[in-house]
Amino acid sequence: MIDPASPLRTSVDPRREFAGYRDLHEGMLRAARPRVSVGVVRDLSVSYGVAEAEGASYLRRARAEGIATVRRSSGGSGIVHAPGDLVWAIVLPRSDPRVGRDFVRAYDRFGRGLVSLLAEWGREGRWVAAPGLSVEYCPLSTRGLVLEVDGRVLAAAAQHLTGTALLHHGTLPRTLDRTRIARWFDLASPGPVDRLTSLDDLGIPDPADEVARKLADHLRSSLSVRGT
Repeated sequence: MIDPASPLRTSVDPRREFAGYRDLHEGMLRAARPRVSVGVVRDLSVSYGVAEAEGASYLRRARAEGIATVRRSSGGSGIVHAPGDLVWAIVLPRSDPRVGRDFVRAYDRFGRGLVSLLAEWGREGRWVAAPGLSVEYCPLSTRGLVLEVDGRVLAAAAQHLTGTALLHHGTLPRTLDRTRIARWFDLASPGPVDRLTSLDDLGIPDPADEVARKLADHLRSSLSVRGT
């Protein structure tokens, strides 16, 4: 029998800088109540995981061009956020059955809403092991799972577990500047960056704000009951 899950507060948040979303997600984590949040980024920035060195070479390159860098409390390495990209977050209390004992490996379960959203557009997505093409760029790294479409990486996610709650959050890029990513993360082009894709590359025309509303609905639906 499927166990009922606690109601999820779901919000589509006003556009803000990525640092604002980082702060929002941290506030959700401290509150430790079931919640889904989706928003659209309005600035160009690079975020990096809690274990990354402050003086990492990709951070120095971005800062040299005047780009904001934002440390996350979650894991993973660096990732570029551009205007129009989406960020999403799920917070569940540790006691919530949807967290499960397998939460560290459950990217496909927490990210099921992204897969069903892609299916609405007639695209097939699946969460697979990260490709291991870059140590520094999170979607191409060796850690966790990434969302793959047509053999290319569309999205990545990361987690932060506290004594009271789990934060699982990630990105969904509207556009992709491979030249910029290759320059900041010292990647060959053509090369690893060609394994990346975006909503624009996939030919998905929906405006970012509409995508945010749809993604919030899909994430809420996918987490409305305890999955298997």
